[in-house]
Amino acid sequence: MNKRYLVPALVPVMISLALAGCTLQPAYHRPAMPVAADWDAAGQRGKAADGADIRWQTFFTDPAMHQLIGLALANNRDLRVAALNVETARAQFHIDRAALLPTVDLSASQTAEHLPGNLYSTQSSGPVTYHQYDASLGVTSWEMDFFGRVRSLRDKSLESYLSTEATQQATQISLIAEVATGYLTLCSDNELLLLAQQTAASQQQSYDLTKRSYDAGVSTSQDLAQAETTVRSAQADVTQYTRQVRQDINALRLLAGTGLPAGLAEHARLNKEWRFPATPAGLPSDLLTRRPDIIAAEHTLKAANANIGAARAAFFPSISLTAAGGSSSSSLGHLLEGGTAAWSFVPTITLPIFDGGVNRANLDIAKTSQKIEVANYEKSIQTAFKEVSDALAGQSTYQDELDARSLNTAANQRNYDASNMRYRQGVDNYLSVLVAQRSLYSAQQSQITTQLDLLQQQITLYKVLGGGWRQ
Repeated sequence: MNKRYLVPALVPVMISLALAGCTLQPAYHRPAMPVAADWDAAGQRGKAADGADIRWQTFFTDPAMHQLIGLALANNRDLRVAALNVETARAQFHIDRAALLPTVDLSASQTAEHLPGNLYSTQSSGPVTYHQYDASLGVTSWEMDFFGRVRSLRDKSLESYLSTEATQQATQISLIAEVATGYLTLCSDNELLLLAQQTAASQQQSYDLTKRSYDAGVSTSQDLAQAETTVRSAQADVTQYTRQVRQDINALRLLAGTGLPAGLAEHARLNKEWRFPATPAGLPSDLLTRRPDIIAAEHTLKAANANIGAARAAFFPSISLTAAGGSSSSSLGHLLEGGTAAWSFVPTITLPIFDGGVNRANLDIAKTSQKIEVANYEKSIQTAFKEVSDALAGQSTYQDELDARSLNTAANQRNYDASNMRYRQGVDNYLSVLVAQRSLYSAQQSQITTQLDLLQQQITLYKVLGGGWRQ
């Protein structure tokens, strides 16, 4: 074919490629799950469950907890920043998408120029003043995206926006879990404070009784000192748990982003009936792919994949068009009359010849970044798998531990009652009562702590499964 016909013949082909939306991005394939097909946890085998969100209002049914979560979703500053980040990413996507379209501008200008009479061009006529008026409508530097560079950048921006949106969802789930956990911690510390106050009052009574016995010459000074140590220890616990309750309230205020409802903190108690949806058996590990943080990691991987297409396109010619049409006149009144039409058409083609290896280095960086994001995506799945496995293991064992601690508390209560009776009857000394009392107090504290761990495990499982499940 004659060379002079080669370029015109290629123009329709290049335009067809541009309109077809082809890019030089590598085909995306989701990496294989780098974990087992299911979790090896007791009680987690059986009919599989499909992943779907349980609305937080359904999962967290306690009125006070429900109210706190609602306040946090409306006022928490971290969640607000996450939402604003989504808006910023969305705006950036619109900017990159707009690069696919030509930019049309309307412009008007006036040029005035005065030349003195001593110039050679004006010697015969003296000084001259020129005026020129222009008005035009034109396309400024529209890149015809034959090789998909602009579309690849648009796709990268879209995936970054979707990643930010998923991150905002992950932030919301984490916030809900933090508020629920913080409220349970407040409930637990209130129970521990109440137990410490009751223990301190009981031990104060024992100390007063021992003091009267000592004054009567029945008890020894050692009995009196031992009774005082238990009182002082319980009083120190009261101070400690009072401080912890105040800190719990401060933490909840920060999470909620506002003040707490009146009476909520004072009536927070752990010793009541809590209802959370039961975890279904047979949860598949691919349920993890619906976790917002893993969704965000995959979108980041897709963005890196799109960036490879943009880096590859940099090796090919870049064609841009600048065109304008309008009117030019030496008089503003005749600007729009016939015979004043003016136009310009400036196609530009840029072919990279030598750049010192910059394009090659950029492509290598893009490919390496994509490999890094694959590793990050796989690591996020492995981390999530561990978190779910730990939560399932805790769920299957904490109830047994709580049952055992309840029996231990009951046994310590019987031992304390028997020791106290034998002391009052003069059979045993006060040391046996002191040991039994301390053992009972420790068992009661452990029971409250284990109950807190059991309830928090339910919330942790809700969080690590990405906000719920359904049969």
